[in-house]
Amino acid sequence: MIDLDLLAPKIQELIETHKWSELRQLLSELPAPDIAGLLAALDKSSRVLVFRLLRRQLSSEVFAYLDSSHKDALLKDLTDTETRYILENLSPDDRTDFLEELPGQAIQRLMNLLSPSDLWEAKRLLGYPEESVGRLMTPDYVAVNPEWTIARALEHIRRMGKDSETINVVYVTDRSWKLLDALDLRKFILADPEDKVSRIMDYSFVSITAYEDREKAVRLIQHYDLYALPVLDSQGILIGIVTVDDVMDIAEEEVTEDFQKGAAMEPLKLSYRDATTWSLYRKRIVWLTALLFVNLLSAGVIAAYEETLASAIALAFFIPLLMGSGGNVGTQSSTLMVRAIATNDVDLGQWFRPVLRELSTGLLLGATMGIAGWFLGVFKGGIEIAVVVSTAMLSIVVVANLIGVVIPLVLSRLKVDPAVASSPLISSISDVTCLMIYFIIASRVLGL
Repeated sequence: MIDLDLLAPKIQELIETHKWSELRQLLSELPAPDIAGLLAALDKSSRVLVFRLLRRQLSSEVFAYLDSSHKDALLKDLTDTETRYILENLSPDDRTDFLEELPGQAIQRLMNLLSPSDLWEAKRLLGYPEESVGRLMTPDYVAVNPEWTIARALEHIRRMGKDSETINVVYVTDRSWKLLDALDLRKFILADPEDKVSRIMDYSFVSITAYEDREKAVRLIQHYDLYALPVLDSQGILIGIVTVDDVMDIAEEEVTEDFQKGAAMEPLKLSYRDATTWSLYRKRIVWLTALLFVNLLSAGVIAAYEETLASAIALAFFIPLLMGSGGNVGTQSSTLMVRAIATNDVDLGQWFRPVLRELSTGLLLGATMGIAGWFLGVFKGGIEIAVVVSTAMLSIVVVANLIGVVIPLVLSRLKVDPAVASSPLISSISDVTCLMIYFIIASRVLGL
């Protein structure tokens, strides 16, 4: 990775001194992702100049690595001819990813620049649901026939491979394009050139349908350690592939989305750098307002037990301690459960196992924290207060731990993303529950 702080001034100097050949040579030695990072660091006029100095094939590759905001800004400054070349040379999945982020009017203008074949391909990919595998896949792959000889197959791979997303995996299909096998290129290289392709086939492959959620593609590629995942229609026809580089981008997006949901906000559809103050406000205010009303329940519980607090004022000292402990325990268990569900570590059909495990864990945690609460209670209010605090601490920790486990499980069974079982939501629910448990125990033990 290049140091942009050192390179950007050098690029700027070459532009100001009009040393175009030297600048073009410097750019030709840089990888496409680094050039994309460099363009983002330059001012508008310099960015356009540098982009136009790139070799035509390299320009499309660099464009694919730019953030959506920089792509939009750059296209506004390029001619229709330059824009057409970039779009035509983007891989179909990168082109779809770019087009789906644009408003309808902009999509229409850019699609009018595409060739008939690219236009048909773009419309087909954009026709799939927004977060489906169909939007992610590319139709650029290499397929061979099982009746071909290895020599003929290798010749076909050499001829078609330059336009393919990857040739690490070669697909074997029949005459109707039904997928029969997915073979590593290594098998073709090591096989006897006179043998038929069918001789090296084992008819074993992992695939996915175009309408599946893209998260499933991520899990399959990670689980089976694949270079690429074939995408089939309902008849088993090979219609595209999803490659590991696409999956890495999606995995990052999904983790970012889960982090944002875990903080009780609607996920951003663009990077934080490109987000406006208004978009950040809109993504956060709904959840904050909802949690405000949940927190009102806590105030209502305290008001309902006002006489109990007035009779034993020492009880007020432990409210923040108990509420904080319950919220922390609930957040821990919900974070573990949400992640376990996302990585398929938990079988939803066997929900009682994680619940039982967290119940026993909660008892151990509660007992330990209850002992600490006992000593604090004795120090602050005497034996009776110590009994109340230690018993409440044990009960609160166990219940909060179960809340953190059960809510994500229930949401998953209801087909709702468990990531919405956010830390603030779990903490707010735990606060209400913890106060009720605390005051009920205090009323019984102290006879209030």
